[in-house]
Amino acid sequence: MPTDAAKAAGLLFLVVVIQLSVMANVDILGGHPNLLLVTLVSVSLLRGAVFGAVAGFSAGLLADTGVFGTLGFTALLLTLAGYWTGRYGETTGRDRAHAPLLSIAVITVLYQISALVLRYMLGEPAPAHHIFAALLPTVVLNLILTVPVYALTRRLLALAAQPEGVTEVRLLG
Repeated sequence: MPTDAAKAAGLLFLVVVIQLSVMANVDILGGHPNLLLVTLVSVSLLRGAVFGAVAGFSAGLLADTGVFGTLGFTALLLTLAGYWTGRYGETTGRDRAHAPLLSIAVITVLYQISALVLRYMLGEPAPAHHIFAALLPTVVLNLILTVPVYALTRRLLALAAQPEGVTEVRLLG
């Protein structure tokens, strides 16, 4: 497990650097792919809620300090994204083919809306029409990134069917 944490930390550090230096300037059809979010969701889906929350907070704090933005803004959003994706991975079959794609689609929408609400609450400019206009292209771009990133993450972490100490919940009925 400590080697998985070190591998995930190295992967997320590399992805934060790529996201801030390269991907931040990418604009395709009005959408902005978020490689950091896709990688975090992949790690969280495979490793669980607590691992995802800690990874999300760490990567978000690193991203916040990298752009000199509002400290904790991205960390809060990625912590929530990592936790809830990890809970989804723990309570459903993480080997299902649709799990990564569904997770990315839902988390991308929730991430964008939560960022808009959080900006509004902080008193920063929050142009909703720009966010909603770019929402569909952003979801599509993140879905395109999902398959290779999830495969790489799964291979890098060399996961068994379930991580240690995590049991899946079986629904009755």
